[in-house]
Amino acid sequence: MNESHLWREHLQHGHWFRQLSPALQDSLLAAARPRSLAAGERLFQRGDAPCGLYAVLSGAMRIGAVSAEGKEALLTLVEAPHWFGEICLFDGQPRTHDAFAEGATSLLWVPQAMLLGLLERHPAYWREFALLMSHKLRLAFVALEQQSLKGAAPRVAFRLLQMAAGYGEVDGARRVLQLSQEQLALMLSLSRQTTNQILKALQQDGAVRLGYGEIEILDAARLEALARG
Repeated sequence: MNESHLWREHLQHGHWFRQLSPALQDSLLAAARPRSLAAGERLFQRGDAPCGLYAVLSGAMRIGAVSAEGKEALLTLVEAPHWFGEICLFDGQPRTHDAFAEGATSLLWVPQAMLLGLLERHPAYWREFALLMSHKLRLAFVALEQQSLKGAAPRVAFRLLQMAAGYGEVDGARRVLQLSQEQLALMLSLSRQTTNQILKALQQDGAVRLGYGEIEILDAARLEALARG
């Protein structure tokens, strides 16, 4: 099996790529280039020029920003088989956030010029990339609503369930999340102490099991009940 077939096999696990027409799938894979990043290596940073679209094949990308005072805002961890970087495709503006490899990470990169050429030849494909962006916009609105209306514990429960479900991009749900308490706290704009207290309470209730750098979901129904609260 050649490299392109392996890429396709990985990406077919994601809803967005899977629903694309065979012709568009073929065009993306033909234009794609593999990239490998070491843990902590930067892919791009806020203010960089648009460079194209990326898909995670393995590992994870840390998307966020760091203030001048060194305070970090972690928006999300992008894992396989998610695509990211599409905002700059639409507006041609600089990157809005930083992207670093959380660990050793393998990506597919479709350069900006190739994407724009493809879209010039096939304008109908714009809709597919708009669907990719609109899905993330929906998630952002939900996150804003959660932050405004929910307490800390329901937000923790909801985010764990979202991550387990791959933010709606993959079939089924994972039980074990490769996620530290510090990362979860940053994503929810909570203190590490508050997050730790909530997770310990969830562990005592039998909803999760805490390990080193991971959180295992034992009782999704309990988390769903808390998230609704």
